[in-house]
Amino acid sequence: MRDIDPPQLLVPTATENAADAPPPGAQGSWILESEESIRAEARAFGEERRRKRRSRRQHALSWIAIAVGSVGLAVLIRTYAVQTFYVPSGSMTPTLLVGDRILVDKLPVVSRDIQRGDIIVFRRVARDTELSRSSDLVKRVIGLPGETVSSRGDVVLINGKRLAEPWLPNLKKVPGCFEKNLNIRQTVVPARSYFVLGDCRGNSSDSRVWGVVPASHIIGKVFLVAWRNGHPWFHWF
Repeated sequence: MRDIDPPQLLVPTATENAADAPPPGAQGSWILESEESIRAEARAFGEERRRKRRSRRQHALSWIAIAVGSVGLAVLIRTYAVQTFYVPSGSMTPTLLVGDRILVDKLPVVSRDIQRGDIIVFRRVARDTELSRSSDLVKRVIGLPGETVSSRGDVVLINGKRLAEPWLPNLKKVPGCFEKNLNIRQTVVPARSYFVLGDCRGNSSDSRVWGVVPASHIIGKVFLVAWRNGHPWFHWF
């Protein structure tokens, strides 16, 4: 039989090993590059988180600023421009009914321009000692500064002449509101004061009882009924 030679093992030479091996220091450099890449990603991630936190803070501060501004604006409007009042009694029936919500223009220029027939809201005067009533009242302006107000039967007289009152319906048809004798004592309205009456003459405590209203007591003029009988109801004056 022919002898079979054993398989030959190929052993790489030193030159081949040197060719395949990474250059000196390459492994350490790769490790350093990997660590730097990880640190860069961590920095980017951290910066993104900080950016999002700043964005959320700015968003929250914006809403806080809007809320504070809205409250401040509402306070300014209520204090100096417009305020809502509730009608507690029937003294202005049928123009205003019990439970009506009315809007009052409080701008100073409006308060200085009070005309006959205007409906005004004012603070209770010193001579009105009926403490069961609200401290803020609503009536209609009848007499202006310098005028003489009186009555004859159910007719209002201004400087001795009959006052036409187109804002009033026929009070004889309104239960409890017609007054056969108004009993207005002759009154000279002082400067910066106003003589006021309720539209429901038979059910109103007004200037006939406690005198004129100083201009300094006037809160503003009614310009809108916004709520009546439990639902929105708009009537402009």
